[in-house]
Amino acid sequence: MRRLFWIAAGAAAGVYVARRVQRTAQSLTPTGIAGSLGAGMSELADAIRGFTDDVREAMDEREIELREALGLGEDESADRDAR
Repeated sequence: MRRLFWIAAGAAAGVYVARRVQRTAQSLTPTGIAGSLGAGMSELADAIRGFTDDVREAMDEREIELREALGLGEDESADRDAR
């Protein structure tokens, strides 16, 4: 019974190591590297897009605060946008 346990444990470890080696080798091929790079660039683009949206939102909020503080209404902003 002990031998059967150790054989099964060795076989399971061997399968695990073989899969890890295969996965690592696949990630080091040009196709695997391109996939990793593409995913990384996509994440970077999403992060930049999110940052830009946050900045625009904060900018709009601050503009509203400044207009209220200066007593400027929506009419002045419509005139400015029309120019």
